[in-house]
Amino acid sequence: MFGGIFSIDRMRQCPECKRVYYDETLNYCLEDGSTLVYGPATHESPTAVITSQAAVGEAPTRTFQPSYTARERIPAGPVSTRNSILAVVFGVVLITALGLGSYWYYRESSTKQISSIAVMPFINETGNADVEYLSDGMTESLINSLSQLPDLKVKARSSVFRYKGKDIDPQQAGSELSVQAILNGRVVQRGDGLTLYLSLVDARQGNQIWGENYNRKMSDIVTLQSEIARDVSNKLRVKLSRTDEQKLAKSYTANPEAYQLYLKGRYHVLRISRPEIQTAISYYQQAIALDPSYALAYVGLADGYRALTLGGEMDPSECLSNAKAAAQKAVELDDTLAEAHSQLGIIIFWHDWDWNAAESECKRALELDPNSGDAHILYAHLLSNTGRHSEALDQAKRASELDPLNLRTGALEGQFLLHAGRVDEAIDRLKKIFELDNNYWFAHMFAGSAYIEKGSFDLAIAEAQKAKDTSAGSSQPIVILGYALAKAGKQAEARAVLEQLVTASKDHYVRPYNIALVYHGLGDNDNALAWLQRGIDTRDPFMTFLKVEPKWNDLRGDPRFHEIFKKVGLPG
Repeated sequence: MFGGIFSIDRMRQCPECKRVYYDETLNYCLEDGSTLVYGPATHESPTAVITSQAAVGEAPTRTFQPSYTARERIPAGPVSTRNSILAVVFGVVLITALGLGSYWYYRESSTKQISSIAVMPFINETGNADVEYLSDGMTESLINSLSQLPDLKVKARSSVFRYKGKDIDPQQAGSELSVQAILNGRVVQRGDGLTLYLSLVDARQGNQIWGENYNRKMSDIVTLQSEIARDVSNKLRVKLSRTDEQKLAKSYTANPEAYQLYLKGRYHVLRISRPEIQTAISYYQQAIALDPSYALAYVGLADGYRALTLGGEMDPSECLSNAKAAAQKAVELDDTLAEAHSQLGIIIFWHDWDWNAAESECKRALELDPNSGDAHILYAHLLSNTGRHSEALDQAKRASELDPLNLRTGALEGQFLLHAGRVDEAIDRLKKIFELDNNYWFAHMFAGSAYIEKGSFDLAIAEAQKAKDTSAGSSQPIVILGYALAKAGKQAEARAVLEQLVTASKDHYVRPYNIALVYHGLGDNDNALAWLQRGIDTRDPFMTFLKVEPKWNDLRGDPRFHEIFKKVGLPG
């Protein structure tokens, strides 16, 4: 009898397919990868006994012993003998209880749905930096696919890519990102062959839940992405509706070469500098040439042209027109694509100054994907610049909740607080960004602007200088520096900055709004207004800040400023 009870404790069974294993070194089912549990995976009485005749791999035969009291089972005899038997019985009961406890614990762990996951940046093990786009792109594509599932919280790209190139323990990553599971991946490309190694890890215990190797041809890369998304969702035990299954299976192109070109474009556009953005645009255009119905490639193209205008500081008359045309084409091809509506909305905001149309597109994007941090922060930008500060901060807060480690989102939230007149709160928010990355120039630039409003000009100059030194050539921090120098009474230094901007404008596009701001800091309002008029003529996107930038407050009573303000069409 005792031998039968011990065999229950040592056997393991899959809670899903019920396959029985007698090899104690196995932890996962060879059929479906589920975590094996001790004892039978059924609600049977603990008195069930497995007979020795059960064959390996087959369901064991169970018999049931009659229930006797302890006194009835213990034979009469010397006290020492009875004590020995009692000790054995107690040990058996204890072991059985521990076995059953472990069984129920592991059964609960193995069947419980995982509701949050972080897809860590896949490692490029090819040994070729030119393939980095592939590991990054497959990571991002999987994040985007899994994010479509309503019952699964997936950490955004900006949060997980902070770990790129770092060897971090899954439990530590899980704790820092507040997720239940971590998905790691390794990518190897050799010629036309592609191998992907995936490992799904329980972030609480550090145990592997599931692992799989995928060996495919590069020509299968599009279908591979859908297959991986489906497999991962199954292992997470996410309950999929028919609509969810369709979302996971959706591929925006059937052309593997076009898909790779899109991934290359995405890789380069995220590197922000003007040459990288121009490279990205070229890849997007090549992808579209191969598949003119590729909606996501049009979204990428729109993003690239918009980035050239705002980050690359190129003439908006051409770049934003191209961006708008690409975004409109993406919406035409796929009206359910949230990214397309979000891009179109923010481009209409920057270029057309049509606030109602822009807001309509932003709301449509959020309707399609309410968990998009990018959609929330772009809508917040529109709300802030049109003076709807409370709504803007609500949207920015939601964006930060969805993507708490996103530096750009945090910095923009600081800017929105500044423009809402909450200067101290803005500085506090920006300081939190410095704790994440003290070299993020965007946050230092906004901090410089905030310190100007407090009259702390030395701090403003220091922050603007820090932004200038870390911005890789953007002229935007130079403008804040020039204005701060002027307000600090350092006229000669401020005029040197102004001369630098004016001279540069003769060779290439420089935002008229920026030059106007430095003139205004120096007290030269005639030239400031003249440059603002140029901003109207060239449709400088930064003219959308006229309503909320406090540095213009002492010019608002000037009728000339009022006329310019009316031409932008901002609400009064």
